[in-house]
Amino acid sequence: MILFFAVYFGSMRLKLVIFFSCWVFCCHVSAQQNKKAAKFFNNAVKSWSHFERKDAYSKMKKAISLSPAYPEAYSMLGEWYFSQHLFRDAVNVLRDASGKCPNGKMQFAKPLARCLIYAGRPDSALLLINTYATIKDSASWNKLRNQALFITRELRVIYQQWPVSLGPRINSRYPELFPSMTVDTSVMYFTRRFKNIDEEFYTAKQDSCGEWLRADNMGAPPNTISDESAQFISADGHYLFFSRSDNRSENGWASGGSDLYMAYRIAVDSPWTQPQPFGATINTPDYEGMPSLSPDNRKLYFVSNKQGGYGGMDIWISNFENGLWQLPYNAGPAINTAGNETAPYICLDNKTLFFTSDGHPGFGGTDIFKSVLKNDTDWSVPVNLGYPINTAYDEQSAWVVMNGNRLLLASDREGPAGNYDIFQTPLPLDMQPSQVSFLSGYVYDSIGKMRLNSAAMMLMNAKTGDTIYQFHSNRGDASYLLPIAANIKYALYTGIPGYTEVLDTFAFDKQYVQKPFEHNVAMLPADYVRPIHDSLVATIHFNVMKVELTDSDKLLIYNIIEPYLRDPRGVMFYVNSYTDNSGNPLLNEALSTKRANFIESILIDMGMDALSIIAKGWGEAKMIAPNDTEEGRKQNRRVEIILRRG
Repeated sequence: MILFFAVYFGSMRLKLVIFFSCWVFCCHVSAQQNKKAAKFFNNAVKSWSHFERKDAYSKMKKAISLSPAYPEAYSMLGEWYFSQHLFRDAVNVLRDASGKCPNGKMQFAKPLARCLIYAGRPDSALLLINTYATIKDSASWNKLRNQALFITRELRVIYQQWPVSLGPRINSRYPELFPSMTVDTSVMYFTRRFKNIDEEFYTAKQDSCGEWLRADNMGAPPNTISDESAQFISADGHYLFFSRSDNRSENGWASGGSDLYMAYRIAVDSPWTQPQPFGATINTPDYEGMPSLSPDNRKLYFVSNKQGGYGGMDIWISNFENGLWQLPYNAGPAINTAGNETAPYICLDNKTLFFTSDGHPGFGGTDIFKSVLKNDTDWSVPVNLGYPINTAYDEQSAWVVMNGNRLLLASDREGPAGNYDIFQTPLPLDMQPSQVSFLSGYVYDSIGKMRLNSAAMMLMNAKTGDTIYQFHSNRGDASYLLPIAANIKYALYTGIPGYTEVLDTFAFDKQYVQKPFEHNVAMLPADYVRPIHDSLVATIHFNVMKVELTDSDKLLIYNIIEPYLRDPRGVMFYVNSYTDNSGNPLLNEALSTKRANFIESILIDMGMDALSIIAKGWGEAKMIAPNDTEEGRKQNRRVEIILRRG
């Protein structure tokens, strides 16, 4: 895995290193140079191979001073400066080479133009490109020209502040990458790489003031002596997906150079299970890593260099259907290029994808891009997040908070190449994903109060009847958590063998974006004969001063009472209507009575015996939420249908 990081996250640098030194073989020096200069050259290369950077720079400069027309030395020193993000130093070296070496202007025009681009001088780079571009290498020259033009255009619009480091409690002298958080943003997870030898997961919590406490190693499991990297925690906090490398196995798929693993915990404060690898449908002898799970737990995005891609690392997708992960498919040419596309992050709106690329037009190195899913398989043209989120350095592994206005990313902009730290920055409005809220709670037995694990649940659009999510309550604590878009009316179905099915409706608007909506589902046992507790089977919300229902509301009510139309024995429905506390108390009581009588008339029209219905308006008598916000008032404006069987 370390080798992959060294190669991939410096992939653009590596390409340029090869580009700079294609005519240089490290330890062979032109016979035209004097022996003393050649000795300093070779000693400089040796120092570089031992990671003695300053000594290598000094010796190579000495070789140049002894032989001022020494193209190999200029090229090597420029390459070293470039690989360490010392772009201005690389420009100075190559500019000297252009003036002092035979045919230097032509020989060094292309690497100098590239260094000027990375040094933030695209206009100067364009002058070189337009002067020295050749037909023979037109593709590479055109790529440089397009990059210079892109940067020139993008730098005219700088619309936000410079990203800020998360500080020494998160960042260390080692690289930190792949930040992610729980839904409430109180806990952060990330990968730390030690001395280019081992990678492990760390976690940090926020204190009461919102500052990060010092990060701690997550321990085992999931960490092992192998490299664990690029962790992703599911929206509900129960699943951990990640890459593990340096694996070996006999069957060829359970372990390879890097494979995808998954761990589970029954509750958010429980220990993780022993991680298990994905099967042969996902893992292959090729590289698989950097997973991202969709918020509905139905799609897995990951990175692979398997056959069938567009070159380098590509983003792939696998759907979870019929209890199994299906054969992955490539995200397609809108996302993937002949370069490397990595670190996908699918946002909570389930359609906005952030990813890292060195193949799309950028500022240099790896940049972060955004694309939006247009339909089941097609993506919009990726958009570069712009400067100063992206720079000539390497930016990657983006993650967006729930409300969409803040971005976490890893960048090596403040350190030597490859020494990543985690930063945060406001996200421009046009780059933000669609706003979402959350529906969360748990499923329980309304009689015994015990949690009901693995209940089948389905969230539908109440107006169209379209199914949005199909899922199960957590097998550990029977909880569930769903990201949902605002300004839609939803129907939530819950069913489990041995219990009466429940169908409820919810209407969400932007008030819920800041505070998720909680709803615990009470399930009535199917063999329930004599109730100990009444069972709430439906809650219907009304708009201000309105006494009306849509056809979809009526359909939902009918689905609830339909079983009791066939067998009404011992069935009693209580229709209790409540209001918020705005307006006149007497008028509120009258309004609640109208709503209760209205629901009663609907039940009777559907075939329910009027003697089995008791409807009453209670006005402001039973508040379930504060009335100082529209969100709270909307929860209080409701009619509850209570089922009692005797």
